[in-house]
Amino acid sequence: MRISRGTSLFLLAFGVWSWIIWITFAKNLWDSDRAWTPDGAPTAYFVVHAVLTVVSFVLGTVIGVLGWRGVRATSRVSS
Repeated sequence: MRISRGTSLFLLAFGVWSWIIWITFAKNLWDSDRAWTPDGAPTAYFVVHAVLTVVSFVLGTVIGVLGWRGVRATSRVSS
């Protein structure tokens, strides 16, 4: 399958953007009052959002890698 350079750049940018957004979200989640019980145990809110964050990191990474491979492939073809 071939994807255009523009699509590859978009996928790469999406992967980077996803990491920036979810790192910020993870920091805010960790510091949230709703994330921890008074005795320091994680709440259901924390667990659900931590799973969401991990899945988003994985998907952002996969999409970014696909974009990076596409950018590299299109630069080899045009050289």
